Amino acid sequence: MGADREEREGLMPERGRTTRHQDEPEDHIPGAETTAPVPPPTATAPTAPPASPAQGGAALRRTGLLVTFLLGGLTATPPLAMDMYLPSLPEVTTSLHAPAATVQLTLTGCLAGMAVGQLVVGPMSDRWGRRRPLLVGLAVYVVATALCALAPSIAALVAFRLVQGLAGAAGIVIARAVVRDLYDGVAMARFFSTLMLISGVAPIAAPLIGGQILRFTDWRGVFVVLTAVGIALAALVWTRLPETLPRDRRHSGGASAALDSLRGLLADRAFTGYTLAGGCAFAALFAYVSASPFVIQEIYGASPQTFSLLFGLNSVGLMAAGQINGKVLVGRVALDKVLATGLTVVTLAAAALLLLTTGALGPVGLVPVATALFVLMSAMGFTLPNTQALALMRTRQHAGSASALLGTTSFLIAAGASPLVGIAGEHTAVPMAVVQLAAALVALACFVALCRPWHTRSRAGVESWGEES
Repeated sequence: MGADREEREGLMPERGRTTRHQDEPEDHIPGAETTAPVPPPTATAPTAPPASPAQGGAALRRTGLLVTFLLGGLTATPPLAMDMYLPSLPEVTTSLHAPAATVQLTLTGCLAGMAVGQLVVGPMSDRWGRRRPLLVGLAVYVVATALCALAPSIAALVAFRLVQGLAGAAGIVIARAVVRDLYDGVAMARFFSTLMLISGVAPIAAPLIGGQILRFTDWRGVFVVLTAVGIALAALVWTRLPETLPRDRRHSGGASAALDSLRGLLADRAFTGYTLAGGCAFAALFAYVSASPFVIQEIYGASPQTFSLLFGLNSVGLMAAGQINGKVLVGRVALDKVLATGLTVVTLAAAALLLLTTGALGPVGLVPVATALFVLMSAMGFTLPNTQALALMRTRQHAGSASALLGTTSFLIAAGASPLVGIAGEHTAVPMAVVQLAAALVALACFVALCRPWHTRSRAGVESWGEES
């Protein structure tokens, strides 16, 4: 039954092996095919929503570029909320008379909120559709961000940041679910690469924007700007993003049904493998983000301007690789092969970093270390989009829950790995390299052991239980 449905809907075979009949154009809208007869509705069939998937897809095609930037903006919520605020941390310490360690909790609270919020919002979007939870989440995000600007104490700011993260998770998880609603196979992998191009700009631009804001106002002005961005996103969602999940594909039931969907996803070995591989790869990236300011400037003596240049160059490498992945490789090379290559390059680059930082190759300067970091970051452009696409190809009925598990897993693994980069003190870069290599090796092991990319047998994956939910 699941295999028949997979063939009928044009789903990708397991683990993303691309075949000719699945090389769909980028504007392909799942559910709008005319090659298979559609049974007439029965008396007990749910009433179709005002905007069917085909109608909603047509509306999205008419404003495709705007909607692409809208979904990219939603996925850029984490770096905007986190990085734009970073330059103002010293000022917050002085303004609210709080120690630096307590002020750091404002970052931790936001990150924890985004991790937990995805598990809540994802299943909700499978039950009530995408638009309603997304609009509610954005409304709460706007209110919480405005309250951050008015926070009278550090305790209040930490609390408001937690709520901001919980609500901001709606944009992250539902953006991926919308992509899964609208695209399949090759087209979905290409779209994720495009989203990486857009969201990849945010970590570069956000600290620069935050620093410029502080030239004209104080740290509270940063949250005023973030509030305005949230309002703009909410307005665009309200006017430009139609519902993409029809009523007949939504799920009834409460928390037990949501838990069942999460359990069913985790029971699928390949989905779990792609999720863990993507989470560990993201942890290697986050280890770089956490440690690179200290490593590049304090250990290797680079100026802040040089660090900013290298950080931007690495981000450009990641985005360029993502575009090569989406525009050149996807549709021509099996996604599993591209992912395997990306994970291998990440592992080799991390191993090279470990050799360089331990002195095994003799004294080295900044250039070899920066080169290895550039290779590692660029390879993420072949890794992160494909783990997301391959995982979401495993299910259509539970795209919101699947997206939630993808996001939460990445955030939690990255949050656990991040403190380890400074465990050996301030005078060595070895912990960063060790964390990156360990994360890359675990990602590669999960991919090989759980996804089993060498298998040629196509299976229905989690769709078989998704039909029965």
